[in-house]
Amino acid sequence: MKSSVLSRWNFSAKKLLLSSFVLLLCICTIFFAVCTNLTANANAINLSCSAKASAVIETTSGRLLYAHNQNVKLPMASTTKIMTAITAIENCADLDEKFEISPKAVGVPGTSLYLRKGDIFSTRDLLYALMLISGNDASVAIAEHVAGSVSEFVTLMNDTAKKIGVKNSHFANTHGLDADGHYTTAYDLACITSYALQNDTFREIVGTKNTKIINGNGSGEIKYLRNKNKLLHTLDGCIGVKTGYTDDAGRCLVSALEKDGIRFVCVVLNCGPMFPESAQMLCECAEKFRLYDLTEFYHFKDHLPVVEGKTNSVKIGTSEKFLYPLTEDEVKKLKFEYTLPDSLTAPMKKGQQVGQVEIFLDNNLLFSEKIFTIEDVKPKSVLQRMKDFFGNW
Repeated sequence: MKSSVLSRWNFSAKKLLLSSFVLLLCICTIFFAVCTNLTANANAINLSCSAKASAVIETTSGRLLYAHNQNVKLPMASTTKIMTAITAIENCADLDEKFEISPKAVGVPGTSLYLRKGDIFSTRDLLYALMLISGNDASVAIAEHVAGSVSEFVTLMNDTAKKIGVKNSHFANTHGLDADGHYTTAYDLACITSYALQNDTFREIVGTKNTKIINGNGSGEIKYLRNKNKLLHTLDGCIGVKTGYTDDAGRCLVSALEKDGIRFVCVVLNCGPMFPESAQMLCECAEKFRLYDLTEFYHFKDHLPVVEGKTNSVKIGTSEKFLYPLTEDEVKKLKFEYTLPDSLTAPMKKGQQVGQVEIFLDNNLLFSEKIFTIEDVKPKSVLQRMKDFFGNW
């Protein structure tokens, strides 16, 4: 009898254990599926990238359209020179002033313009050499001329990073050779590039496919420069910006594309097929996204009733534009919420806030703006109030 009960108990226990295991397996499967779906939906474009870290942003809004390890601190090789270039442009009094190359800029390791002591070039000349052929020696010559020393110039680079607002970047040199304390993230580098592309001189230089510079030392020597960024030569709409490679950083590329009034910046760090994968991401974004002024979708009355005013209503409106990249499906999901009173009481001053509009996408607040009066409304005079009183009486 005891043996029979024990056998039944063992069977029930085994059955319960098996059921629990199956239930746990189902839960894990569902959890994995949900997590996978969340990860897939984290990006506005559905692409895979072999880079160690990558990011694509739209430059007007700064919206992050694609991200993979975008906040991981990594070496960035010669894409460093994006910061070198914009720092030099913003801090050089005269880009066309010729100066003699210092001995400290001669023989710098890595990719080189092969500068020699006594060569004479302008900062603008050297910026082309910096960004087209990635001259490490050009970066040192620029730094010495602009700031007096490389160390002072590097301080300016880090000051510029703070001004831009990036949080996870630090520069230890001007050229990007591997060094302690020299790092950025894919997202930071995209933001730095977006900032730099606002500068006309920077944009002109990084978008140049071929040029030449002439040594001003009297030799008449001409140096021909061809941009190493293959996408400039192969991808319609590409406007730059910089390649890079070191043993630690791997192959790095920052690229930018303009199409139909919208600009994208793509960053891949440590990516073997950096050109085709960057082109694919840029083209995918250009295909799916359009830049909309979301204030053009506002739908509220442009007048509000006024009590005790010389006029019965007041004109209201907004003053800002809000440009944001969206897919066609996202446009359909936009939600606008308006906070406005039923009426206003005179007197009213032009520019007085009377309400607010908020724009949501998938319950995420994209933008909010105040609604103002756009004209004055004076109160009724005593005589007019008396007339109204007796008229109603």
